[in-house]
Amino acid sequence: MLVVVSFIAVVLYVIAAYGLTKRLTAYQQTDTTSHKIILIGLVAAILHGFVLVQALLPSVGINLGFTNVLSLATVFIALLLIFTSFNKPIENLGIIVFPLSALVLSIQVLLPTEHLLNPAETKGLGIHIVLSILAYSILGLAAVQAVLLSLQERNLHNRKPGGIIRALPPMETMEQLLFQMIIIGFSLQSMSLVSGFTYLENMFSQHIVHKTVLSAIAWGVFAILLWGHWKYGWRGRTAVRWTISGFLTLLIAYFGSKYVIEVLLER
Repeated sequence: MLVVVSFIAVVLYVIAAYGLTKRLTAYQQTDTTSHKIILIGLVAAILHGFVLVQALLPSVGINLGFTNVLSLATVFIALLLIFTSFNKPIENLGIIVFPLSALVLSIQVLLPTEHLLNPAETKGLGIHIVLSILAYSILGLAAVQAVLLSLQERNLHNRKPGGIIRALPPMETMEQLLFQMIIIGFSLQSMSLVSGFTYLENMFSQHIVHKTVLSAIAWGVFAILLWGHWKYGWRGRTAVRWTISGFLTLLIAYFGSKYVIEVLLER
């Protein structure tokens, strides 16, 4: 049954992404069409979440394997996008987010991994994990926003104000949304680092030192970006570069190290 539910979720994700792409290139667009497409994405995310819960909570312990955590992050990103899009013009980010969620869900089902934890021993760690995934999800949305902002700026400079440019909000609005996401994500990442030092016995132990260092570097990248935006008015390409650099560092910290330890080294 889970395979069938996963297949339906993947199909709905693809339909939602296709609908947003078609809407993006259409000459006439309506909020009604956008809301219908987003609702399809919401159904897909709910089904995704149902499948994920079964994988996360086996009969014994909590399975925080690599593909499960990756799937958890992507469904968080999809849900954040969906609910935020009801009052912010960010629904077009689904063109990237929905196919990515479909791909990760497929990997989770086809290539399951296992890393069982005892719930009694992970109460504090659970807070750290939730904060980390929330921070990653919001900063992941910011990275997608930065990619679209970069495309928007490039098309405007090349004097090609069609398709994607016509459908996106003004660049000023796009940049405001970008920095709002970064501020929220940065705050959550700060709490994640504090909770890590609070609940983990040694944040610099051998098996997680690389994650700690890379997370701290990513935190520093976003801190510098926010300081530069406040002090010197950094925006445009500068903001895009710093945002993507910070997110890629975070991506390697959260998932690169986990992939190496659990999948390659099988620890």
